[in-house]
Amino acid sequence: MTLLSARRVTGRVWTSADCYSFALLRRARCYSTESVPPSQSAFRKQPQFRDYFVTHLPSSSLHPDPRGPSSPFHKLPRSASIPHTGDTPQSPAAFQALIDRETTVVRIPLRNAKHHFGAVTSRGTRPSNEDTYQAGVIDIPAFAKRAPTSLTIRRSNKHDPLAHPRESRGAETASGDPQVFYFGVFDGHGGSECSSFLRDYLHEYIQNAAFDIELRSSLRPGAEVPPTTSELPVLQEGDRRRIGDLEKYLVQTWRRVVGGYFKRFKPPHFAYTGTESTDPGVENHISIEEVVEYAFLRADLDFVNAQAAKRDDDPVRAERPLNDDEIFHRPSMTRSPQIGGSARFKGGSTGSVAMISTPTPTPFWHPVAPSSLLVAHVGDTRMLLCSTETGDAIPITSNHHPSSPSRHPDSDANTRAFGDVQSKRIGVSAEPELKRIELGPAEFSFLVLVSDGISGTLLDQEIVDIVKESKTPEEGARDVVNFSTEVTREGDNATCLVVRLGGWERRLEGGVGSMGTKESREWRRQDATDPRRSRT
Repeated sequence: MTLLSARRVTGRVWTSADCYSFALLRRARCYSTESVPPSQSAFRKQPQFRDYFVTHLPSSSLHPDPRGPSSPFHKLPRSASIPHTGDTPQSPAAFQALIDRETTVVRIPLRNAKHHFGAVTSRGTRPSNEDTYQAGVIDIPAFAKRAPTSLTIRRSNKHDPLAHPRESRGAETASGDPQVFYFGVFDGHGGSECSSFLRDYLHEYIQNAAFDIELRSSLRPGAEVPPTTSELPVLQEGDRRRIGDLEKYLVQTWRRVVGGYFKRFKPPHFAYTGTESTDPGVENHISIEEVVEYAFLRADLDFVNAQAAKRDDDPVRAERPLNDDEIFHRPSMTRSPQIGGSARFKGGSTGSVAMISTPTPTPFWHPVAPSSLLVAHVGDTRMLLCSTETGDAIPITSNHHPSSPSRHPDSDANTRAFGDVQSKRIGVSAEPELKRIELGPAEFSFLVLVSDGISGTLLDQEIVDIVKESKTPEEGARDVVNFSTEVTREGDNATCLVVRLGGWERRLEGGVGSMGTKESREWRRQDATDPRRSRT
């Protein structure tokens, strides 16, 4: 669709800003001019990814509160202090004052919020670090299950002694939804070109997919799915025809461009394939799993197309495409000819992404906040949850190794990965393993994301136990990387992300705390520092 034809379709006079938005859309969305035209939603405000979160803090933490007491009550001896119970004549309104005090909306960089999040990476003994990671707030509608009405009413009652001060909740986004948090770790192989691409752009693919199909929040009044579909995933309002067109174009392009395994390619969550329910009650409803699966595959397709459009180092094959399809002669159909560097990049990357959505403005790390965790995973990076009750490490991803059973129906011996151009025809794809987990209040202490430089060296329980002993998530991530680097025999790149959850303060209560693996970890440390140990 050209700019002139777009003007004719919309039937209105375009401003220069509209023309600029349309040009950006065509470049950023990677749509073919002969396939899927942009929707009318293209003229709405584009989504943004932020590396900070917005929350409420008491004004007194930013500047002195003139309404506060003049006496230094915080310096009184313990015997003279009075608890803030609000039920004694000495402090009749202390607790209520704590609830009603003035707050200010502030931005906090997520990577610097060491009490909420920690990320540490090391190249080990390798020449370079091919691991990358990302953390921030993603601009998509909420996908959490709606909180029970009784719970919502109770939290909104400021006279309830169990209600929470305003600084314990995050600020709502421009759409009115609570913020959706995004964490990802990517382990490149053959170089960092693919993992860097995923770090910089994968979240944009998810945002753009939700934007293009006009996905609506799961928290909107009246957005509930009929009871007949209670066993289905949480469904949200959206343009079903639009995402069907996008999926059809994507699958047909994979089959035409790559062939091989992709001739029988049927992504499990795509409505286009006809594998989902045809219940009329879910018409114009879409699951977030379908959106994420499309975004992963679209990002992979654009990366592969970009590599195929480049000249190979071999002068004999420089003018020959990887396959016979015409698309490889048309670099204009790729997102950018420089994706993955100036030369053809034949390597790839794993990808593990965790997104957390809450039904109320109370942030997911608050002890009373329920939340929904969506995990999308490709490759052998790993994610773990720590159970608050038992202290056990709970793996929520599986490794897509050649020796491990794969979910690909026609290529059980192949792994999943982004990129890897030369292996695409035999079944390597970026089809994500998707899992949705409803997190109860304080049910889990923290979430850990690690690359295989750590999971290939340490046991799951060892990783979790090391984090338990740390004071902050940032310290936990550093301790995991340091211990893994100390005891490894491979020296691979090591990356660890630790995300605080509601049960963080109780992380040492479950089971035997961190004592279960303490003895074995001490033995491994001594063995690693033994000068007689062979490092071949």
